[in-house]
Amino acid sequence: MSEIEGIYAVWLREAKIYIREKERLISSVISPLLWIFGFGAGLGSTVEKVSGYPYQIFIYPGIMVMTVLFTSLFYGVYIIWDRKLDFLKEVLVAPISRASVFAGKMLGGATDAMVQVVYLIIIGFFISIPFTPLVIVEAFLMLLLISIAMVSIGLVIGANLKSPEGFSLVINFVMWPMFFFSGALFPVNNLAPWLSAVTYINPLTYGVDAMRGIILGINHFPILLDAGVLVLFAAIMMEIGILSFRKM
Repeated sequence: MSEIEGIYAVWLREAKIYIREKERLISSVISPLLWIFGFGAGLGSTVEKVSGYPYQIFIYPGIMVMTVLFTSLFYGVYIIWDRKLDFLKEVLVAPISRASVFAGKMLGGATDAMVQVVYLIIIGFFISIPFTPLVIVEAFLMLLLISIAMVSIGLVIGANLKSPEGFSLVINFVMWPMFFFSGALFPVNNLAPWLSAVTYINPLTYGVDAMRGIILGINHFPILLDAGVLVLFAAIMMEIGILSFRKM
């Protein structure tokens, strides 16, 4: 078996599991709907336009990033379940490198997240998001990059923990600060100095900024800086993930 065939086999197994779990497909749509129509429309009724857009539309790119963040990070828990079911042993003794196993898992998690992105793009048309074919392609590629970085974090945590309970505890310490300090729900200009410092060191801030620039044409940082930070962060997390898999 070649390395490419090994990556494909691992990815295909993850994709089939996701498709067969109908409850995951359905529940994955509920959370972003609540944020867009509950939080966005509710709070938006009391907030004036932000950067020229209604609040519900302003936070839409941030909700897309949030959905990818949550799905990608929690995907790491399947490493723990695979270990409990002894499936991981069978994969790790296969005649492919640990880097290929990691790549297959990472692509499987990214596939799950990108399926949800398709749902969100469809929802976007109903709330008058200014989508064009080019915007959809650029947004999809940017979210794929974000997903690769976040899935890698989830896999690193999953590879180094033994219980689902411990994973949930750790992942919440990672996930919520990344989301709330990313600027997904507020503009990052004119913040207090301490809040600016926290948001600027958060790599997800650059993902939200890039998405807001692509979809709405309003971004705080140059788009190349956003993309550069995310590529560097994804590369670092992938390297740490491969090292973690080699130690399992």
